[in-house]
Amino acid sequence: MTVTTPAAATAHTRIEPGILYFGTTVVLLSTLNETGSPNLAPMSSAFWLGWRGMLGLGARSKTAENLMRTRECVLNLPSDDLAAAVDELALTTGSDPVPPRKYERGYRHEPDKFGRAGFTPVGSETVGPPRVAECPVTMEAVVEAVHPLAEDDEAQRGGVLVFEVRVRRVHVHDAVRMPGTEDRIDPDRWRPLIMSFQKLYGLGPQVHPSTLAQIPEGLYRGPDIERSRDQSSRANENRFTKGNQR
Repeated sequence: MTVTTPAAATAHTRIEPGILYFGTTVVLLSTLNETGSPNLAPMSSAFWLGWRGMLGLGARSKTAENLMRTRECVLNLPSDDLAAAVDELALTTGSDPVPPRKYERGYRHEPDKFGRAGFTPVGSETVGPPRVAECPVTMEAVVEAVHPLAEDDEAQRGGVLVFEVRVRRVHVHDAVRMPGTEDRIDPDRWRPLIMSFQKLYGLGPQVHPSTLAQIPEGLYRGPDIERSRDQSSRANENRFTKGNQR
């Protein structure tokens, strides 16, 4: 049995918030539609481990549909000064007709996401979808696995998918690079756009030195980096990825 003091017992209040978006980086996820045109979707249910990313998406979204079909994407990370442009994509979908649930929430079909937000598409090196020129960080990636979420609950089963993606190329603006290094991002120069409880924020200044920062960043380099460097062609990689799906 846990014994608490009166002060500790009153420090928290039990609540049941509808969402638990405590603050994550906004990602503009570019994919290719079945017509070959690009789709661009803002999302923030993402986290990173090494050169892998986990992306949570509605199973019936256009982006999820494109990912399942092509197994390719670009993860474009906007800076906080792009908030207004990113917000132009809110309540838009590449799906036509608009799915009923999204229609009820005010979504409308937008065939030209890049044009609506005023973003410039630029070609990728290893995947089909374009990168966003204005985003300081863009990452070309392929889907390695798809994990269903909430399969234990009949009411939620089939509604959300988590895509495990492997990054193959990282492109950055020189403005966010750490001076004197080749491969490091300067966290004092990189100001990501953050979503917290459906609102957009910037990242504040460092509040305290981190003991973890004493570990050389190079010690975290994993085999996916070497693997991305050895890609001889996009076609070979596609064959490798499709072979893993069988």
